[in-house]
Amino acid sequence: MPAVSVISTVLNEVDDIDLLVESLMRQTLAPAEVVVVDGGSSDGTWERLEAARSRYAALVPIRDESCSLQGSAGPIARGRNVAIAAASSEVVACADAGCTYDPDWLANLTAPIFNGDSEYSLGGAYIDLRNSDPANPDPINLDSANFNPANPDPRNLDRTKSTVWDVASAPFFGVTINPDAPTKSCTARSMAFRRELWRRVGGFPETVFLGEDTLYDARVRQLARPAFAKCAKARYHPRHSFASAIRQMASYSEAWGILGGRLARLWRNMARCLAEIVAAGALVYSPIPLASVIALEIYFAFRLDWNDIRKTSIRTLAARLAFSLAVPWVAAWYQSAGGIAKKFRPNRQNFV
Repeated sequence: MPAVSVISTVLNEVDDIDLLVESLMRQTLAPAEVVVVDGGSSDGTWERLEAARSRYAALVPIRDESCSLQGSAGPIARGRNVAIAAASSEVVACADAGCTYDPDWLANLTAPIFNGDSEYSLGGAYIDLRNSDPANPDPINLDSANFNPANPDPRNLDRTKSTVWDVASAPFFGVTINPDAPTKSCTARSMAFRRELWRRVGGFPETVFLGEDTLYDARVRQLARPAFAKCAKARYHPRHSFASAIRQMASYSEAWGILGGRLARLWRNMARCLAEIVAAGALVYSPIPLASVIALEIYFAFRLDWNDIRKTSIRTLAARLAFSLAVPWVAAWYQSAGGIAKKFRPNRQNFV
């Protein structure tokens, strides 16, 4: 069988690390190795990796404390680069903590590369609606309770369940709610490429804290057209509340402000904010402007995945609309602030 190395970088992910490792070890295309770089975890993540190494010969944990904000401006990118440099296979697949992977994920993701269709393959990510209702759990996810036969952890069941805010925020983070939906996402949650291609573009950019996979994708596309692999999405488990989803949106928007990218997105969000202000002010004259803005906001909220989300509950639909209404305000403010400050704020993992 073709040789593939799977890599990931983690920092203080004790709640997710077992799920990640175990799902990667259950692939129908068995990885030659799974290289996980730990940036200096203090919450027990490294100890869980060491325990897993005793069960899986293919697991290669590496502790490198330079892969944190204390040691690098781009700790996530640096962690990926350290892992890829340590990998032995010519084809490398990227995975992420906070995700699990169906058994055929690796085979499907790397198929375009081994078929000669492309040197670069993207799978995307999805939120599993089937397991968002505790009364109707996905039997695949139920099996996650037995991921570690020697020490089953009931928390794994909870970690694989989606929240209403996971579904509400999904399309705004480039995540689908249908595993079969087409995607153009360049997320490193599900990405594969030939090592030579990685070398030619200089690896993941270690000068940025967030958005390193998007910048890497832009560089790679100058040399190779990506293949969008079918049935190769990462199953993403962010476990969002409204507040945590807003924080993630703020972080990504701030990153784009610092990087100076996606200016069209900034102007579009500013225009939406301005339209809402003008429509509210015009209420003293006519309700038509506000009605028009509300109709437009409903369109923005559901335009990407209406056929899938319409099957969910009224509560989920209301959450999607509420989150969509908050997006332009949060994104415009933090993208503008990032463009002015040019400085990233540390994320929670660096202070556990």
